[in-house]
Amino acid sequence: MLKGKTALVTGSTSGIGLAVATALAREGAGVMLNGFGDPAAIEELRAGLEAATGSRVRHHAADVAVAAEVAALVRATEESFGAVDILVNNAGIQFLSAVDEFPEERWKAIQDVVLNAGFHAIKAALPGMKRRGWGRIINVSSAHGLVASPFKSAYVAAKHGVVGLTRSVALEVAEAGITCNAICPGYVRTPLVEGQIDGLAQLHGLSREKTVRDVILSTQPTRRFVEVEEIAALAVYLCGEMARSITGAALSIDGGWTAR
Repeated sequence: MLKGKTALVTGSTSGIGLAVATALAREGAGVMLNGFGDPAAIEELRAGLEAATGSRVRHHAADVAVAAEVAALVRATEESFGAVDILVNNAGIQFLSAVDEFPEERWKAIQDVVLNAGFHAIKAALPGMKRRGWGRIINVSSAHGLVASPFKSAYVAAKHGVVGLTRSVALEVAEAGITCNAICPGYVRTPLVEGQIDGLAQLHGLSREKTVRDVILSTQPTRRFVEVEEIAALAVYLCGEMARSITGAALSIDGGWTAR
């Protein structure tokens, strides 16, 4: 379905980003991975994905918290593949704290990675998409882009910002053959959520098992984690021609969390 297209997926060496990158590669898209990690392990991951899918896969270690590195990442993708047709802004970090105790450097880091990186990537990728008259921008927001939880002020603010950015961009490019949508997952079993489980357990004085059952999954009526493959399948659909009229949407995939 996506043969001849190129996808740039930030934060794609693990978790949601890796699942999305894998699904896009399986559909024939060339993929630029992005993320931190052991270089040897990342090369093994890259080569394995390329061999398994038959699609070209590259990796760039840009720090998306730095605007200049985001622009360099987009340029490197265009130079390597010829275009950025699909941009998936997925990179994220988390930190839990009461508002009046929230470290300012943590606040800034979350805004830079979760919100600002997406803006810089969109700004850099849009000119090429406009020239070609086709593009798909997918911003991975969160249920926390639609509702709030305590102790997550920076993350909630940033993810709400991602939804607002998505809607504004969608309106600007509505006649340019480009769509821009946000995917808003509930709790997904990823390394980021594993870290949240430990933090929440400490905050509430509970065991990990009780934290999962009574704190995290209490918000999701299905009482199960969302699977990364489910999010990846939605991303693939949004890249297809049958999704060309879906733009400016914040699509919940949260087990019913935001339906309450």
